[in-house]
Order: sequence, then C-alpha cells, then structure tokens
Amino acid sequence: MLCALVLCASSAARADADLARQRLCMGCHDVSAKRVGPPFRVIATRYAGQKDAAPRLAQAIRQGSANVWGPVPMPANPKVTPDEAQRLVAWVLSLR
Repeated sequence: MLCALVLCASSAARADADLARQRLCMGCHDVSAKRVGPPFRVIATRYAGQKDAAPRLAQAIRQGSANVWGPVPMPANPKVTPDEAQRLVAWVLSLR
C-alpha cells in the first residue's frame, strides 16, 4: 500500500513538472537554479505558510507580475487554464 502511495505521489510530481515544461515555465524558471526568474524552490520557501500564496501565485502565472522578484517582470501566460495554474502552484509550493 505504501509503495502505491509513493508511486502516485511521484508520478503526480512528474506530471506537474511536465506541465511546467509544456506551459513554458521552464524557459524562465528551474527547480533549483536561478534563470531569468527565481528557482521554484526559492519561490516555495518565500511563500511557505502564507494563506493567500496559492491564489496569488496562480494569478501571477495567468496575469503576470512586476516588481516582485526584481526588475524583470513575469509575463502573463493566459494559455494556462485556472486549473493548470492551481496544479502548478501546488507543485511549486511542495518543493520546499
């Protein structure tokens, strides 16, 4: 039973990393290394424990943001559906 849970969790994590690649998030972000934008692990750490983090980050994915992580704005990604944005945020926040 435990093996099944581990396999489900790891395949969900892979699926959301795949979604991040499909939606071009990995063009500017990496899990651990700085690229154009901050690493996903740093984002997860910064927003850990903040009750409004998930909806704020999902909104930033779809609508973009500016002056949050420095002078380079994050462009809007309206092709990401609200459901996909929530999945991406849950995955990023799980990376701490």
